[in-house]
Formats: sequence, structure tokens, C-alpha cells
Amino acid sequence: MFAPSQVDVRRFLCGAWRKRRDGLPLTPLEMMAADWVAEHPEYEGDLADEEAAVAAVYTVDEGRTNPFLHLSMHLSISEQLSIDQPRGIRQAFELLAARRGSVHEAQHEVMECLGEMLWESQRSGRPPDGEAYIDAVRRRATADASPGGVTGLFKGPSR
Repeated sequence: MFAPSQVDVRRFLCGAWRKRRDGLPLTPLEMMAADWVAEHPEYEGDLADEEAAVAAVYTVDEGRTNPFLHLSMHLSISEQLSIDQPRGIRQAFELLAARRGSVHEAQHEVMECLGEMLWESQRSGRPPDGEAYIDAVRRRATADASPGGVTGLFKGPSR
């Protein structure tokens, strides 16, 4: 299993963005990462200096989203959707995206569900519950709430 460190992830994201900015060839994963950075121009400064990015510390007290966590979650969700794992996530996501009229907004809502599932797994000491995760996404897809009503530990500005 591939388990990149925090430094690996930050260097990867910075490198992908630098390559995109400089017009260099990118791998498919780097393209996906650079596309998500482009959706979040507020993070471009955080990725401009790789050494500063590696050294940066993001705390809840700052009231600011960790751009590397946020972008990593976008990548994780994109990968889940590409292989439909956990099974059913793609259909639940597509329903949510259609309901919201925005893939980006839907990703942010799925990010909330993913964060809740991971938090519950850590809190309980049990494995992540993929079915509960998909159910949470489905509930959002079928609820009458507006996307603006989503609270957001991971939610960044919409574009």
C-alpha cells in the first residue's frame, strides 16, 4: 500500500502545480492535482515555495483550511469516484453533483462526509464504514438543503 508522508504529499502538490505553471509535461495524477489547485486559486501562494510548504503548520486556531489536506481530499475523492470504491460512491456523487449543479460543490460536500467517516473511525477504533459514508452522501443528494448550508471544516470558497 502506498502511504506517502506529509512531506511527500506537499512536495507532490507543489511539483504538480509548478509543472503546470511552467508548461511542463505532467503525469495523469499530477494533471488531476493541478486541476484541483486551479479550482482553488487561494492556495496558489501556499504551493509557490516548496520548502515553505513543507515547513508550514496549519492549526485550527488560525481559522484557515490546510490547503494540502483539502487538495489531498479532492484527489482521494476523485480516485474513489474513478474506481467506484467504496462501491456505490460514484452513483451517490453523481446524484449529488446533479442536484447541486456543480462537481466542485459536490466534492466539498462529499469531503465533509469523508471527514466525518474518518473521524468516527478514529474515535471508535473501528475500520472506516464505507456504507455509512455512502449513505451520508446519498442523504445530502436527496435532502432539500442548499449547498450554502453545508458547514465546512474542509470547505473552501466556491468558484
